[in-house]
Amino acid sequence: MNNTSISRITPLYVVFACLFVALLITSNVIAVKIIEVGGRILPAAIVLFPLTYILGDVLTEVYGFSMARRVIWLGFLANAVAVLGFWAGGLLPAAPFWQGQDAYHTILGYAPRLLAASFAGYLVGEFANSMVLSRLKVATQGRWLWARTISSTVVGQGVDSAVFISIAFAGTMAGGALAELVATQWLVKVAYEALATPLTYAVVTYVKRKEGMDVYDRQASLNPFAL
Repeated sequence: MNNTSISRITPLYVVFACLFVALLITSNVIAVKIIEVGGRILPAAIVLFPLTYILGDVLTEVYGFSMARRVIWLGFLANAVAVLGFWAGGLLPAAPFWQGQDAYHTILGYAPRLLAASFAGYLVGEFANSMVLSRLKVATQGRWLWARTISSTVVGQGVDSAVFISIAFAGTMAGGALAELVATQWLVKVAYEALATPLTYAVVTYVKRKEGMDVYDRQASLNPFAL
């Protein structure tokens, strides 16, 4: 098994990259629906978006930070293309008989402030998650995967929630309400990751065996812009 900083693109890696991008774009579309769970207000994306962190954990754990970094930037680019496509579609003149223009804008018409918040939160959160997991793997010599994935999620989802909520809603609600919204999203996402730990273990174990790969980032740069 490969225990160096060398990795490679494989069919399974491509599958994970595609799933990551699909989950990210889908999450951003369904996030416009606001749901209530146990008296807490959350975006519908809460059912899918945490899975991008689980996939990010698998990518970093098996293939290393540099390979995870590629997928994070690929997700950013794909999401930007999707948003541009939604925007262009909204500008096109609707057929006289079509009555769905308002609904189209409600679901797919991103407000600039929310879009900036989403992009910023995504990049900061995903890179923080991957960096922490990468460094903890080296520090623990690959032990205690459960502690490493949960710890990286605590950091990644924490900064993701804080950045997104702050940019999107600062000035529109009281500071206490803003902090409560950040804490709610953060705790729910961390709980999601913790409950999914057995699944993460199973996937990581299978992929390492299938790929014959277990990369340690002993010499790898954690610069997110080192493409």
